[in-house]
Amino acid sequence: MSPKIRIGSKEFKLPKSQIARMTVGLLLIIGGILGFLPILGFWMIPLGLLVLSHDLPSVRRWRRNITLKWNGRGRKLEQTRQNRENSN
Repeated sequence: MSPKIRIGSKEFKLPKSQIARMTVGLLLIIGGILGFLPILGFWMIPLGLLVLSHDLPSVRRWRRNITLKWNGRGRKLEQTRQNRENSN
C-alpha cells in the first residue's frame, strides 16, 4: 500500500521509497525558499514539511502540535460564537 497524505478532503499518493519521499519534500522546501521567482511559490514550504513529516519524527511532532493548536483555535472560536448567539 502506497503512503498517502490528506490535505482537506483530498488524498495524494506519495512515492513508496523513503528516499524518493525525502527528495520530494526537500525539493518542495527548496522551491518554496525560491518562491519569489515565477512558477515557484512560498506555498511549497509547508507542503514539503508535510511530505517530510511522513518519515521524520521531529517534523511529525511539529506538524502534530500545529494541527492540535489549529483545531483547538477553531473549537474556541466556535464556542465563542455559540456563547454570543445564546446571550442574544
